[in-house]
Amino acid sequence: MNKRLFVLLIILMSLSLIGIIFVQGYWINNTVENNEEQFSFNAKQILISVSNRIQYREFKEMFYPLQEVLDSVDELDNKTIRQLLNISIDNTTKSFAYANGILDEDYKLSSSFINLNIDTVRLKNILNRNTDSSSGDRRSTFVKKNSKSKLERLRGLTDLQRRDYEILIGDIASYIPIHRRVQEREVEFLLRKELEERDIKVDFEYAIYSNALATKVRSEDFSLDYPTTYAIPLFVNEQGVSEYQLYVNFTGKKQYVLSTIKGMAILSIIFTLIIVVAYSSALSQLMQQRQISQIKTDFINNMTHELKTPIATINLALDSIKNPKISSDPEKVQRYMSMIREENKRMHAQVENVLRISQLEKNELNIKKDRQELHDIIEDAVTHVSLLVENRQGYIKMHLGALKTSVLANDSHLTNVVVNILDNAIKYSEGEPKIDVYTENVKNSIVLKIRDQGIGMSKVAQKKIFEKFFREHTGDLHNVKGHGLGLTYVKRIIDDHHGQIWVETERGKGSTFIIKLPLIS
Repeated sequence: MNKRLFVLLIILMSLSLIGIIFVQGYWINNTVENNEEQFSFNAKQILISVSNRIQYREFKEMFYPLQEVLDSVDELDNKTIRQLLNISIDNTTKSFAYANGILDEDYKLSSSFINLNIDTVRLKNILNRNTDSSSGDRRSTFVKKNSKSKLERLRGLTDLQRRDYEILIGDIASYIPIHRRVQEREVEFLLRKELEERDIKVDFEYAIYSNALATKVRSEDFSLDYPTTYAIPLFVNEQGVSEYQLYVNFTGKKQYVLSTIKGMAILSIIFTLIIVVAYSSALSQLMQQRQISQIKTDFINNMTHELKTPIATINLALDSIKNPKISSDPEKVQRYMSMIREENKRMHAQVENVLRISQLEKNELNIKKDRQELHDIIEDAVTHVSLLVENRQGYIKMHLGALKTSVLANDSHLTNVVVNILDNAIKYSEGEPKIDVYTENVKNSIVLKIRDQGIGMSKVAQKKIFEKFFREHTGDLHNVKGHGLGLTYVKRIIDDHHGQIWVETERGKGSTFIIKLPLIS
């Protein structure tokens, strides 16, 4: 795939994923805001309904005794009005004693209307206007009205009559303390009822304030500083002014709002996470496949280069042997034959490495293990590469300090492991190879360290050194021969022996390969 097209594809996929996440987040946030607005609207409607019900209940409680007094008197003098007021207030206080039985701040009506500051002229006008004057006999009117139910009498009021009674009752009730007009249990009952009717399950705290001053009508945990406090005026007079306000805190508002979208939000987050994981996995696989494709291309180039050299050498040797001058010289023929044999072995070894990796991946490589002495394997491996080291005027020094060396291993494969590591140490040494081999016992294991003073490797190479086809080289210079399979084979063999292998390295200062194998008794 073209590099620009690959980058463009990654950018488009990333932008699409970011867009999906943004849209999901925007949708969830927008839904929460809409639900909060809907909750606030419902809360206001609930408070309005509660306020109206409380005010209507007080109106009904005081209307009936007021009308009975009105229907039973012949003349509206001051004595009758005082009797009317006393009956109304007694009826109200009887119905709404304070819930805890505490009856303080009782207001007592004075016998003088001046002390109550009631406009008696307006009061008499209202009462006279609402008296049934169509009948000459007031007593017969009283009996006729009593024959009707209280509800019918209330419904029979005209709008003007009802308004007059509301003004009258409001004036009288304003002299009654709020805790005798409204009970806590009434407020709580009405709030719960309104919430249930709207299928809203949320906790609340409430309180009634009088001109910003707290009254006794309140729940225990109410706080005016709560961030979501809703308020509604109580007992509004004819001018639209109210002395009392009902405050309600819906303490479970946030949880309720979130619960309304919890199901969809969870599904949205789950599906978004699945998309993110799938995208990440696909991107990782895509980059790995691209990397593998590049590595395989390098591998084919390296393999082709390394096979061409021995093939060309073999062809030259065969052409030389055909030369009559060479064929007549047994020593030269023998030399060229040895060269052909070595080059053939070299090609065979390369093909074997490829086949070994393939068999290891398919679990087809049969590795039989028996008791082996690791020191013997190390000495055998050193013997295999000693000539290469001597030809480059280097050295391999063994510091075999382990006292226990018995391991369960395959002699041939474990020898190949050590040879591969030693061969890399020789290849990646710019000058004379200087290699030290150490062993030591650590608990129930034996640790083998192979340290060189070569070119070392980068941190990136250190992480990928055991990956298939990985090689750290400079382009196509092929300054170090190989095809990136040796250390992959080493890692697979050590894993099969239930061991561990890792590398410690620093650029320009060499590398140390460390192998840890379990001991057997």
